[in-house]
Amino acid sequence: MTDVNIITGKGTAGHTYDAIVVGSGISGGWSAKELCERGLKTLVLERGRNVEHLKDYPTATMAPWEFAHRTTEPQKVRDDNPVISKCYAFGEDAQHFFVKDAEHPYVQEKPFDWIRGYQVGGKSITWGRACQRWSDYEFTAPQRYSYAVDWPIRYADIAPWYSHVEKFAGISGGKDGLDMIPDGEYLKPYEYSRLEAEIQRKISEHYPDRHMVRGRWAQLTDPQPIHLAQGRGKCQARDMCTRGCPFGGYFSSISATLPWAKRTGNLTIRPHSVVHSIIYDESKQRATGVRVIDALTHESRDYYAKVIFLNSACLNTNLILLNSKSNRFENGLGNDSGVLGKYIAFHNYRASVGGTYDGFKDTYIYGRNPVNPIIANYRNLKKQDTDFLGGYLTFVWATRQALEKTEVPEGLGGDYKDALAEPGPWRAGMYMQGETIPKESNHVRLSPDKKDPWGIPQLITSVAYDDNDEKMVKDFLTQSAEMLRVAGLRDITARDSKQAPGLDIHEMGGCRMGHDPKTSMLNAHNQLHLCKNVFVTDGACMTSTGNQSPSILYMAFSARAANYAADQLKSGNL
Repeated sequence: MTDVNIITGKGTAGHTYDAIVVGSGISGGWSAKELCERGLKTLVLERGRNVEHLKDYPTATMAPWEFAHRTTEPQKVRDDNPVISKCYAFGEDAQHFFVKDAEHPYVQEKPFDWIRGYQVGGKSITWGRACQRWSDYEFTAPQRYSYAVDWPIRYADIAPWYSHVEKFAGISGGKDGLDMIPDGEYLKPYEYSRLEAEIQRKISEHYPDRHMVRGRWAQLTDPQPIHLAQGRGKCQARDMCTRGCPFGGYFSSISATLPWAKRTGNLTIRPHSVVHSIIYDESKQRATGVRVIDALTHESRDYYAKVIFLNSACLNTNLILLNSKSNRFENGLGNDSGVLGKYIAFHNYRASVGGTYDGFKDTYIYGRNPVNPIIANYRNLKKQDTDFLGGYLTFVWATRQALEKTEVPEGLGGDYKDALAEPGPWRAGMYMQGETIPKESNHVRLSPDKKDPWGIPQLITSVAYDDNDEKMVKDFLTQSAEMLRVAGLRDITARDSKQAPGLDIHEMGGCRMGHDPKTSMLNAHNQLHLCKNVFVTDGACMTSTGNQSPSILYMAFSARAANYAADQLKSGNL
């Protein structure tokens, strides 16, 4: 994106655009693409540095021995970054795509690991890439089971937009005909490993209501013309995605949506732009722009637009809205209801099981498959059949270890090298992605006295597990261990990591959608009820968490809302 219009310093003429998008990650990239394609001059504000596809992937082709510490970060780096270093993707090979803890402080009233990546592309460079569709089981669950508030949309409203983003992004997966995990516009799926196929067969035979299927992942297994036109190529199964993919084999905003938006000539990106607040004009009863603090110079600057999209990721979007105060909105933009910052929820990843399989010694694995099969949620679908609310998705993995036990425990010498070349036993396991139930006590708010380096109030996180979560963890561990036993595994171990909320990196809510302005912030089109030209389409908009991975839903929300906003502008309603 070297020829895109990049604003870098003071003295730049022209601060007025048709649209402003705050954030350049998964959802922000889609908002920008759709708005630019509709002819709107669009400014994307990103608080981090500029990152360009290919050019800024410094470790993408490095071998492990080319790293000073063989991709594992030194202990001092961990000590200096106790939060971010917990992330699965943080290491010597990808740490440049994550923040440093000390530079971005926040207040943990309760333990919460806030994982952030501030650069053009955001966390779309390092995300997990799982892309299941929600079903109406998720969209209707709050109404059916009386928690949170009712979603103002249903699956039929978002299904065409799922298709829209899937075709462009490139999602691999199978067509399974299951109502709890709807089929999409998928490229060919990755095949099961030998043991995965056996687990799938045994589960299907033993549990008629449980369905193990090939996962849906943002990996180009069979690039179509639209992907080749983006300059992307087939996934090489290197499983080094978090370094940035030089092939464009997985979807990110810097390999796909932002370059596509650039082609229209309507895109401007301003990196190093820390958004302070949304500017509200009381006489016009609308937002008129965005106040920015330059990350490098700390100078303040205002940018103006007809429509504003907040895509800065869930907690930062809540922070910006809470800090957007005026005489009209003393508690944050659009927050007459008082629900802004409340009902924060997340996905529960605490539980996992694993075991060893004795067979299939004549087969091995091919490549480094970057995806896993999944078992669709089987809990509380048509009725509540457990002592907890919500359900969970199960990720399944099976691989043959590369190393048998050796008589050279110190890991030196010729015998050790020979052992490295011999495949060891097959192992398999499962881990959960569980729904958590939004509740008012789980919230974020602004610190009254602590500021960040740019003079903006720090965010206080007050989010915790509850008894419902504990019951779900227990059920997952019991059921998953049983499924592995049915599949023929031995030496099965179960683990509850007890990890703090946040490490799932699926924080949601705080600016939720709903029917009623008294109990929600956004309408069915992701507009603020009380400030119609501001849209929120990242995780903050979520009414409930469901059990499916949410990123592709954010993409669909963003595309849908951006086109709605363009239509409303054209008709003079915004």
